[in-house]
Amino acid sequence: VPANGGPEDLRYFVCGSKTPGVYNLGGDLRHFAECIRNRDLGAMRKYAETCVRMQFANSHGFGAPIITIALVQGDALGGGFEHALAFDILVAERRAKLGLPEIVFNLFPGMGAYSFLLRKVGRRVAEDFILKGKIYPAEELYDMGIVDILVEDGEGEAAIVDYCTRNASRFAAERAVYLARRASNPVEFDELMRITNIWAETAMMLSDADVRKMERLADAQERKIKRTLRPVG
Repeated sequence: VPANGGPEDLRYFVCGSKTPGVYNLGGDLRHFAECIRNRDLGAMRKYAETCVRMQFANSHGFGAPIITIALVQGDALGGGFEHALAFDILVAERRAKLGLPEIVFNLFPGMGAYSFLLRKVGRRVAEDFILKGKIYPAEELYDMGIVDILVEDGEGEAAIVDYCTRNASRFAAERAVYLARRASNPVEFDELMRITNIWAETAMMLSDADVRKMERLADAQERKIKRTLRPVG
């Protein structure tokens, strides 16, 4: 979102989804299941490092003098929710559902959830959030301080344009506050890598029953996407 309409004055980066009802459903569960069955720890680590590098870039505004915003208008689950947590501001519409269901198949979210939730809400809430595996409505996460801005359904884009317009005069100060947030309690790349390596190693310990649960969740995600993208009429 350029402040004055020109690319030379880019101030805001907004990440959303064009798929109705879905922001991001997370990692490639079928790939994970295949790696676990093949005992391919190297492939899991490679996938995890790719995700962590992306998350680190997101959380540092890609090294650009901008404010980053996640616009969640549908389901943000697992790695999809982790992705949204990495931005400076998390905006969600009321209909959005967000959560970390990995505990269902005996795993934990390993691409930034612990680090970002720890900074937002503290250790107790972060660990409870991860270990319960509950899917939350956006309004509940707004009350918890995880969602920063709650907007009505269908008004996400307009709300962000309004936010950027209203706050244009304080952009420098607002961005400085987010830089100070990172400086005072930084999420470092090495921290993300250490945690994601724990994730990859833990995945190798899953039982066949756990992997089957993972595959059933992948089936459910694929059915949701097919229903969402099915042509009308």
